[in-house]
Amino acid sequence: METRAPYVLIGSFVLAAILAVFGFVYWLNNTGGIGPRTNYHVQFQGPVPGLLVGAGVLFNGIRVGEVTQLGLAPDNPRFVNATISVASATPVRSDTKVGLEFQGLTGVPVVTLEGGVIMAKSGEPRSLIAEAGAGQSMTQAARDALRRVDTVLEDNSRPLKDTIANLKTFSDGLARNTGKIDGILAGLEKMTGGGAPAQKVTYDLHTPQNLGPAAKTLSASLAIPEPSAVAMLQTQRMLFAPGGDRPGFADFLWADSIPKLLQARLIDSFENYDIAHAPLRTSDLGQAEYQLLIDIRRFRIATEGEPRVEIGLSARIVDKNGKVIASRLVETSERLDKVEPAASVAAFDAAFARIAKELIGWTVQAV
Repeated sequence: METRAPYVLIGSFVLAAILAVFGFVYWLNNTGGIGPRTNYHVQFQGPVPGLLVGAGVLFNGIRVGEVTQLGLAPDNPRFVNATISVASATPVRSDTKVGLEFQGLTGVPVVTLEGGVIMAKSGEPRSLIAEAGAGQSMTQAARDALRRVDTVLEDNSRPLKDTIANLKTFSDGLARNTGKIDGILAGLEKMTGGGAPAQKVTYDLHTPQNLGPAAKTLSASLAIPEPSAVAMLQTQRMLFAPGGDRPGFADFLWADSIPKLLQARLIDSFENYDIAHAPLRTSDLGQAEYQLLIDIRRFRIATEGEPRVEIGLSARIVDKNGKVIASRLVETSERLDKVEPAASVAAFDAAFARIAKELIGWTVQAV
């Protein structure tokens, strides 16, 4: 017996030490350790699923205490009364918001405190009222939402069934009239200018080739600046008199604006007449002794009476001092058998050939 006695004493001491350590850890974890504590009475206006004595109390996310007591309200069994113990330094106010939060994957509930600015008067009981529905978990909220949706669907099952039937009738009608709908949409796109833009067709003014032998050549340097014209003639579109658009010309474009096109083709014509003494552009290097100034008066299709192409130019030759040494009006027209792009361009080529030949002959005589 004497031999076994020390072992019993040692075992009892070790067991007591283990129990003391567990008790200390439990006290430290649930009562928050050493320090002054303040108790508050909290009332939840609904169930608090999973909340237990010892559950944590968080203030703005920081643990400040624990739940020390739970019970049903004697005057209303739907309410739950709880007592929480928190560190006295926690700034709990009479309007601090109380809630229940579920943490982690297992959804462990904790009491949450947040904010508040109104100080409680001295002597008032330390009571907090949780917001309605504070104890509702996400799962319960989802169940309630689904229950409400189910109720709405059940109450409106007949109208929903009629709506689905009407949609089916409407879709069947669309399927039967697909071709007509495509035609209507295509017409709307055309009317509103939608859809892919139409491809423009570009036409050039051809330079006359057979201008005859150069019996007389330019005796001085000559420059041909870009002709002047009113704003209406600063375009690549085909012009008509009277104005407006004509069928077949919606996609018509000259190769350049009318003044630039006439300048280029007049210079080409002088080069075809005498390449050795061809005129310059004003942008070329050097200053020419004379300039051939052109003002465009008409470059259009006239549709009144017999359709015809009309070209009218005003020409002046000035020296380097700006003195006009010669001036002339050059006009011509060409009959049109058919008002359409290809025939119109051919008529402009013929009319321009006469204009170019007349201008070249007049210019070489004046310079």
